[in-house]
Amino acid sequence: MKKIFTVFLLSTICFANENLKPTKVSKPPIIDGKLNESTWQDVLTVSSFKTFYPDFKNEASQRTTAYCAYDSANLYFAFRCYDLEPDKIKTSVSSRDNIRSDDWVCINLDSFNDQQSLYAFYVNPNGIQTDSRFAAGQEDFSADFVWYSAGELLPDGYTIEIAIPLKSIRYADGNPVTMSIFLERFISRLSEHSSYPELDPAMGMAFLVQMEPIEYYDLNQNNLFELLPAFTYSQKYLRQENELVKYENKGEISLTTKYGITSNLILDATYNPDFSQIEADAGQVDVNLRYALYYPEKRPFFLEGSEIFNIAATSTSEIDPLGSLVHTRNIINPITGIKLSGKIGALNTLALLYGMDEQTPDTSGSTNYAHFPVLRYKRTLFDDSYIGVIYSGKEINNTYNRSGGIDGIIRLTQSSTFEWNGIFSSSKLSEYDTNENGSAISLRYNYDTRDLYYDFSLKNISENFNVETGYITRTGIFSAAGLVRPKVYPENSFVSRIDFEAFSAQMQDKPSSIWETYNYLSAQTFFLGSLNTKIKYTYSTEVYLGEKFETGGFGASFGGLIQTQISFSLVYKSMDAIYYSSLPYQGKVNTFSAIFVFKPTTNIESYSSLIYSKFKRSSNDEIIFEYPIVREKLTYQLNKYLFFRGIIEYNKFKRQLITDFLVSFTYVPGTVVHIGYGSLYQKNEWDEIQNRYIDVKSFDEAQRGLFFKMSYLWRI
Repeated sequence: MKKIFTVFLLSTICFANENLKPTKVSKPPIIDGKLNESTWQDVLTVSSFKTFYPDFKNEASQRTTAYCAYDSANLYFAFRCYDLEPDKIKTSVSSRDNIRSDDWVCINLDSFNDQQSLYAFYVNPNGIQTDSRFAAGQEDFSADFVWYSAGELLPDGYTIEIAIPLKSIRYADGNPVTMSIFLERFISRLSEHSSYPELDPAMGMAFLVQMEPIEYYDLNQNNLFELLPAFTYSQKYLRQENELVKYENKGEISLTTKYGITSNLILDATYNPDFSQIEADAGQVDVNLRYALYYPEKRPFFLEGSEIFNIAATSTSEIDPLGSLVHTRNIINPITGIKLSGKIGALNTLALLYGMDEQTPDTSGSTNYAHFPVLRYKRTLFDDSYIGVIYSGKEINNTYNRSGGIDGIIRLTQSSTFEWNGIFSSSKLSEYDTNENGSAISLRYNYDTRDLYYDFSLKNISENFNVETGYITRTGIFSAAGLVRPKVYPENSFVSRIDFEAFSAQMQDKPSSIWETYNYLSAQTFFLGSLNTKIKYTYSTEVYLGEKFETGGFGASFGGLIQTQISFSLVYKSMDAIYYSSLPYQGKVNTFSAIFVFKPTTNIESYSSLIYSKFKRSSNDEIIFEYPIVREKLTYQLNKYLFFRGIIEYNKFKRQLITDFLVSFTYVPGTVVHIGYGSLYQKNEWDEIQNRYIDVKSFDEAQRGLFFKMSYLWRI
């Protein structure tokens, strides 16, 4: 009996630690959202989903069963999501990457099982997709992969089917191939996230180190080859005096290729690439700025492996000036590019990027070309820990900007990590200048559990630090910052969670040696399932041109979901502020922003937004500027592939009205047809007597454009 008990105990322990083994199927399922095929009758299933938001380890309010299967070329997943109130399921037929406010399921896949990065595949009940890449604590939703999904609404919930081609992901060679998964379900009306496996409250939201290993046998190791030819045509008009004159009428052909050297190392190359954007960036208040606005990358060539360029100890707080060292939108008009990205062996991650950028002609009329070389290498240590090096540069004629350094993350305990970076730069901005050298050094300690989150950082950025490939808002500063966030879970049905925050940062402006401060207290309450409100009081100062100014004030926000058709967000701030000029002065700014999303049907979405900013001089209450922007985006999604969209944006400060119309068909990322038409109207007209434009009360068309794009993805 003793021997039998010992064998039973050992087998139980081995089984508990055994990796998931999905079922290999001989007949692939039809991805139609229906789970009535024999494929799903006898495969690996998991159903013990537990919540991790708003609280950990509770039984999920609605039952979920997930199915896992595969064949030699694809990974298959399915979900059966039960719902006791099926009429309250929030879903839509929308374009890709527009479902985060819906109900959804998500497959988080660490395809190397190295706890360094993951793919995320989100699907709503109508089968609409969103995808992303996550690494170094940052999730990038600009990624687009080729995969297939479908969903079906049922009287007691919904079902979803997913097929992920192995050619769309990077994974290790070998047999078996070990990956790891983290399956999620989100219920919008309750703001409830549940998962398998369940998250440990002592480890907080550290997903990468809590995923479940999963083993696949006899996967194809065929090399990937993609060919993406594209044709674009554009026609542009510009008003000269009182007449629209055509100044561009051109068609271009581009070619992009992708070759898988191995299943985990990819070579991308492009010639005369199509980097056009089919939809303009939404307007932002762009007056009285200390630094340039940030716009995300949207261009396909730069997205493969872009998460590898994420650097530890950046964007540590809302006032961290060190945003990123590689922000590829600084490559404005590339002519050609090549990139190698992926893994070499189990522990080495590599990314090499080169782009040649055509610069705006200089005063002599000559066109120059800038060269952007970027190198990134990471070495996995243990858990989600790594050490990495990076180099990025911009070379143009006899001038250059070069930067390089080291970074890393070390997991100290199951709840805490230590991050650091040390970056050095060297610049020669004109052929007559001497070298200017600079540095940035950052340290960060982070602790995250169910009940408490805190974060402390030190950062030193020299005055001459310059990275023209990155996004950095300020140099010449030393800062010490700390954030403490206790979380409270009231035991009632009205309020699910309250997050309190206390933040303090003390900073020295190096050029003036003057100290400034940034401190706030806030409380955010989550209630009635999907609603939340936040109040925040700030006491802060800021040094500008050697003078200290007040910048504190009060802010409040309120938002969430009302039933399944309406969601909204309201934000108000009243803050002391600086008027940034050669003669700065103290002012006060009041800002208000509102977003209102209305979906009368699953196919139609109205997205309305308002931004309003008013700046007053403190000494005499003189209004320096008022800046309102109103934007309406109306989308009709005929099906998951085709949508029609109209946008109108009014900028009162610039006296401009922008109209855009877009028809977009996307079968898979790469196989697309887009037709766009837009105009810009201004309240001015040409005065022949004064020989200049004068302000008028009515709009006159100042610019017009027509855009067409067609591309097809060939995959072998």
